Amino acid sequence: MAVADYDFHLFDLDGTLVDAEWSYTRGVFDRVGDRLGRPFSDREAYVLWHGLGGARGGTLRELGIDPDAFWPAFHAEEDPIARAEATYLHDDAARLLDRVDDAGGPTGLVTHCQRFLAEPVLDRLDLADRFDAVICCTDETGWKPDPDPIELAMTDLGVDPRTDRGYYVGDGESDVGAAWNAGLDAVHVERVGHEDRGRCVLGDRRVSRLDELLGPT
Repeated sequence: MAVADYDFHLFDLDGTLVDAEWSYTRGVFDRVGDRLGRPFSDREAYVLWHGLGGARGGTLRELGIDPDAFWPAFHAEEDPIARAEATYLHDDAARLLDRVDDAGGPTGLVTHCQRFLAEPVLDRLDLADRFDAVICCTDETGWKPDPDPIELAMTDLGVDPRTDRGYYVGDGESDVGAAWNAGLDAVHVERVGHEDRGRCVLGDRRVSRLDELLGPT
C-alpha cells in the first residue's frame, strides 16, 4: 500500500508521528510517584508511556496501582508547555505527511493524548494545519480499540469507508483494532522493536518507518 492509493488518511499522534524526550517522561513519572507514594522504575515508566503491555489500565493493575488514582495524578503532573517543548516530529513522519499533502484527500488525527496536551504539541511543531479533523479520545468519544473515535473523525472529514478507501496508522494494538473495527486498513509502525514490546503486533501493513509508505516517487 501507498498513501496515494487512498481517499483519506488517519493517524495516531504519540509514538506514531511524534515522541517526547526521555528526560520529560522520566520527570513526569518521578512526580507521579511522589504523589502516589510509589516510585516507578525506568522500565515501568517506559512500558506505561509507550503502552507496551497493551491496555494501560491492565498494566497498572498488574503493578498494583489503581488506574483511578494514577490518571488524575498523571494528568496533574503533565505540563502542556514543557511537553510541547520536549516533543519532536519523527523525520520519517514529516516525509510521509508531505506526501499525504501531495496525494490529497482529507487527513485526520485520532489520539488518546488529551486536548490540553495535544494542541500545544501540534502548534509548536506546526502540525495543526496538516489535519482537517482532530479527535482526542474521552469517555464521551470512546477509546481505541472501539471504533467510535475513528468514526467520529470520518464524520468530521465527510468520508464513508463503504465508498471511500482509508487507513489508520498507529503504534499500538489498540490502534490496529480501532482501524479494523471501523472498516479501515490498519498500519502498525513499530518504533520500539518486537523484542522490547514482547510481542508482534499484526496489521494490514507493518513498518518500522512511516516513509516506507511513500510508494513510488
